[in-house]
Order: sequence, then structure tokens, then C-alpha cells
Amino acid sequence: KIIKVDEVPVKSKRKKSKEGKTPRPGQIPVINDRIKLSPARWIVPVIVALLTGVAFLPALQNGFVDFDDPQNFLSNPHYRGLGLDELRWMFTVFPGDHYIPLTWMTLGLDYLLWGMDPAGYHLTNVLLHVATAVAFYFLTVQLLRLATGSVGEDNALWIGAAFAALIFSVHPLRVESVAWITERRDVLSGLFCVLTIQAYLRASYQTERDARWYWVSVVVFTCALLSKSIAVSVPVVLLILDVYPLRRLGGVVGWWNVSARQVYWEKIPFVLLAGVASAVMLTAAYSSSLLWSMDKVSPLLRLVISGYGLGFYLWKTVAPFNLSPYYEMPINVDPFSPTYIWNCILVLIIMVLTFSLRHRLPGLLTAWLAYVVILLPVIGIVKLGLQIAADRFTYLPCLGWAILAGAGIFYCWRPLVRRQIGRRTFVFINGVAAVVVVGLGGLTWKQTQVWHDSERLWRHAISVGPESSFATTGLGLAMFDRGEVIEAVKLYRQALRINPAYALAHNNLGDALLKQGEVGEAIKHFRQALRINPVFVEAHNNLGAALFKRGEPGEAIKHYQEALRINPGFLEARNNLGDALLERGEVGEAIKHILWAKQINPTSVDAEFSLGNAMLKQGKSDEAIKYFREVLRINPAHAQAHNNLGNALFRQGDLGEAIEHFREAVRIDPAHAPAHNNLGVALINGGKPAEAADHFCQALRLGSASGRQNLIQAVAQNGEREDAVKRCLESQGNMQPRPAVSAPH
Repeated sequence: KIIKVDEVPVKSKRKKSKEGKTPRPGQIPVINDRIKLSPARWIVPVIVALLTGVAFLPALQNGFVDFDDPQNFLSNPHYRGLGLDELRWMFTVFPGDHYIPLTWMTLGLDYLLWGMDPAGYHLTNVLLHVATAVAFYFLTVQLLRLATGSVGEDNALWIGAAFAALIFSVHPLRVESVAWITERRDVLSGLFCVLTIQAYLRASYQTERDARWYWVSVVVFTCALLSKSIAVSVPVVLLILDVYPLRRLGGVVGWWNVSARQVYWEKIPFVLLAGVASAVMLTAAYSSSLLWSMDKVSPLLRLVISGYGLGFYLWKTVAPFNLSPYYEMPINVDPFSPTYIWNCILVLIIMVLTFSLRHRLPGLLTAWLAYVVILLPVIGIVKLGLQIAADRFTYLPCLGWAILAGAGIFYCWRPLVRRQIGRRTFVFINGVAAVVVVGLGGLTWKQTQVWHDSERLWRHAISVGPESSFATTGLGLAMFDRGEVIEAVKLYRQALRINPAYALAHNNLGDALLKQGEVGEAIKHFRQALRINPVFVEAHNNLGAALFKRGEPGEAIKHYQEALRINPGFLEARNNLGDALLERGEVGEAIKHILWAKQINPTSVDAEFSLGNAMLKQGKSDEAIKYFREVLRINPAHAQAHNNLGNALFRQGDLGEAIEHFREAVRIDPAHAPAHNNLGVALINGGKPAEAADHFCQALRLGSASGRQNLIQAVAQNGEREDAVKRCLESQGNMQPRPAVSAPH
């Protein structure tokens, strides 16, 4: 009887040591891997999902922005669908210098569901971020249980995990990744990274290893890499978690015994996959000249910029104000300026504190190491692009800080006797936590609206950093797209005053000057852009368009061909090359290039228009009319298509409809000299010389070479003298001419 009575407390004590106490150093935690949620506790992750979705609700009102979205979606037909051609493109090319086939697949599905409605794309981004928040909630539950030995029924566990998930999900630093359609890769890879860690933990913290969950983690990690290569740091993060809270490495367990070596062997599949992804990423970046070369940026400067980035993101995590879509790298970085020195000092202090407190607060060192490791590819050691920082880079690195915040609430919610904390203090701490979540959510709501459209985005960026040539150029492009060419020119010139060596500003300024008819100055800026960046395909294409407009199709062809050598899939250059070949009379060769462009993008207005011009060159008016009508079906405001359709109809003797299209062309574009001239010719043939004379006069003022002779003929039929030409030139100010055939650029 004595033995039987003693057995009961011994058994109870053993159970408590496994699940009721914090594991001893060197003891691998053993917990029940099944997280059982009562119906009431299912409300907690639902609340996390709802609050996250509400914070990003304004994103559904946002559109595409002129920040990689146009080339990725608006002018890119390759991702639109999930057919064999689209999938082949997704898995074999590096658009935007990223290999992200899985991300493109989700965007292809978006196109099938929503077409080109940006609200659908934004909805998918928000839903993926909500899913990541919920997955992170359950990951935090796992990590807190491992670190504290808490049982699944502990209410503090769920409250702490919910706070951690919300600190992560409604933080304003997440806005760029969620509200920018191009950054779908962030939210998708983030979701897969969280699921990878979950599966790995589930495979690691049990008494008997579960190989199924281990291989699930490997497969999900592959999906993360195919979504965005930033996931390459996950194997190192898993190794950090093996030290704490899994306690499978270091301490009593050791670093190189049999069990420790087994931990290292487990990382081989992860490391191999990460190595392949890193090689692909660096190759793509090197080929696009985005990678900083060692001869341009010294090791000291790289180290200082890295320290600045680590400190900068910590400050923005604590005080998320004045966030910008683009933090531009200064032209001349002084590594000894106070801004960089203080950030580096902060980083050093944190490094010393986390290491010195590694025994008392091991979670602090774990969070810091994970933060540094995940940020390492984007903070300066291996640097891509011209920005010194970016909000989107914090999507994964700040997960550790959120878990620490959740751990603080967890310990606050422990029974009052254990906490040795008064009820008022308890209420105060939880009140502060609620205010923090609501405050962060409010800032996120406001920051999400910044991404509503291009103009609002770049005006906000300029308000944060007035000396940003990138943001100023972006605002100039928004003005250009809105038709405010003069304002766009001012902004481009301002961007070049900030940074005279900014190739994109030179290119865009040349484009705006070309729109104003200043072909010579436009060519100068295109050439300057190419001197700065010889592989700038858009500048080659635009220079070709300018030379074509100046009557030099041979030189234009050389630049179109160079653009296609750099990027064979550049449809605009392919189509423009066809136009230039048409001008030189090489109709057959021109049609080959135009048909190639049309095959890649069957809905291309430019290809349809160029094919119509080719048919017109060959005297096939019926075929030309068919193509021009298709252009006008897609874009009824295409003035040049109205003009050329009028030409084709005029050749067929359909004078009435030809006049209608000429009138529509000059209504859409009053500065279209060829359309005025053609309308005048049609009106002369229709017996209306007086009205014809008015349009010939307009054509003459706009620089039409044939306007003078046609005007003389019209006034002669009207019984007037030749001095009508003089009166025409003096009557109104000059207007900018448009070419008879304009190559798109």
C-alpha cells in the first residue's frame, strides 16, 4: 500500500516536469504537438484575421502605380493566364531580375478571375497577408510553448500569440509589401516561410522524429524560394531555433557530438536549395547591373551602410512615421556623418546586450540573430539597387521582435501570484498593448491610402524626402501620363538637378521633349541616358523613335535592334522596328517583326496599327481597313488610326466615311497636322474649298510641308489671292506638329 500510494505523486511530478515547467538547459522540450482549440479559442485567430483585414481595407480602392506595375502587368501579356505558354514564360524568364514563378502563377490566376481590375489583385495580396498573420499566430503559440513549457490550455499563451501576430500584421512597415501589387512576392514567400518553420518545429520537438513533417518543411521551403529568393536565409534561422528554443544544439547538448551532427545533416536539403536560389538571384542581378561592384563601393562603406540599415529598421519598427516608398541612396555617402555613426553605435550596443544576456534572456539573442541573418542580403554587404533601405525588406526580419512582444504579454497574463504584479499594473500593461495595436492599425490604414495612385504615392515620397531624384521622376511620369507634359518636363529637370547622372530622368525627359516636338534636345537626353547605362533598353527604343521622327529610319533601326539584342522580348521595340522597316520600304521584313509582336500579344494595339500601315503600303486597302477598325474597337481615341483609316477609305472612294474619320482625328488631336491636311484634301474633293482652306491653314501652321501648296489651291478655287498664306501664318500662334506615322515609345 505504501508503494502504491507513493507511485501517484511520482508519476504526477514527471508529467509536470515535461509540460508544466520551463525545460532545463540541455533538455529537449517534449510537448503535445496537437494544439486543441476550444470553440471559444477559435475566436482568437479569427479576431487576428479580421483586424488585419480591416487595417488593409483601403488597399481595395487602390490601383496600379507607376512603380514597376506598368511593365509587370499593364504592358506584360505573358502572365495573363495559366496555359502552357504562360507557365513556360513564368518558369524560364527573370522579369524584373527576380525568379518568382510561383508568384507569377498567383498573378496569372488573378488575371483569370479579375482581368485587369486592380481591386482583385489587391484583394489577393490582403488575403495572403491575413493568412500569414494567422499562420504566424500559431507559430508563436508553438514557440512560446517550447520556450516556457506552457501547456496548451494556458490562456496567456493565446493572448500573447495574438498580440505578437497583430504587432506583425498591422504594423505600417507591412504596407509596402501588401498595398503594392508588384510585391505579391513578399506576402506569398512570407506565408511559405512561416509554414516552413511550423512544419520544421513539428518535426523536431517530439520524442520520436517525424520524417513526414520534415519533408513537408523542405517542400514548403521550395515554394518559398520560388515565390521570392529572400527566403534563402531560412536554413540559418532554423539552425538558430535549434539552439533556442529547441535546445538541440549548444549548452549541455554540445555543438559537435552525434546528436548535434544529425541536426547539421538535416539542413543539407535546405542549404542546397538556398544555394541554387542565391546563385540564380545573383546572376540575374549581375546581368542587370543592379549588383554593387566592389570597385565602386568600398568594404568600409558597405559595412557602414549595413549598420545604418540594421539601425534604421529598428527605429522604424519602434516609431513607424514618415515611411516612404523609396529611401534614396545619397550621391555621396559620408561614412563618418552622425546619421551613420549613431545607427552603428545602436547596433553595437544591441549586439553587446543580447550576447551578455544570452543565458537570462535567450529569446532576445535568437530574435536579434534572426533579424540580422534575414536582412543580410539586402542591407549592404550584398546590395541590390540604388535605395539605401525599403519598408518591404522588414516583412520577415521583424517576426522575432513581434514574438518577443507577445512573450511580454504572455508573462503579464500569467496568474497574479506568479507574476507578483498588482491588478492595476496588469490593467495598465494590457491597456497600453491595446492602444499600441489600435495605433499601429490606424497608421497602417492611413499609409495604405498613400498607395492609391501614382501621383499621391510620389507626392508623399517627396514630402518625406524632397531630395529624391527617383520620387521626383516618378511624379513627373504621373504628370506625363495625365497629359501635363510641361509640368512633367519641370519635374524631370528638377530630378536631374538633384542627380545629373540619373539615366531614368534623362530618358523620361527626352520622352516628354519628344512629345513637345523638341526632337533634337530629346535625342541629346536619350544619348546621355545610354552613356550612363548602355543596356537601358527603353532608352535605345526611345532614341530609335526620336531618330525615326527626325527622318533617320536607318539609325533608328540600329537602336531598335540593340534594344532587342538586350531584351528579345521587348514588344515595343519589335513593333517599332517593323515601323522603321516599313518606312524604308522593306515591307516583307517589317511584317515578320510585327507579326512576331502580335503573336506574343494578340491584343496589341500597336501591332494591329502597324499591320494596317503595312497593308496600306502594299496597296491592300481592304486589309488595312480591317486592321485599323480593330485598333479603333480597342481604342476609339486613337487619332492616328482614324487618320490612316480615313486614308484607306479615301483610296477606295468612300469619301463620306473618310471625312468622318479625318474629323474625328483632328477632334481627338487638334495638333495633328497630317489629319488636318488629309481632311482638307477630302473636303476639296467634296466640293468644300472654303472649309478645306481652314484645315490647310491649320496644317501649314503646324509645319506640314504640303500645307502651303494645298492652301493656295483651296483659296484659288475660292477666288482668293495667294496672300491668304500670309494671313494664315499671322492669324494664330504656332502649334506643335505630329508625324504622319508615329512610332510608340
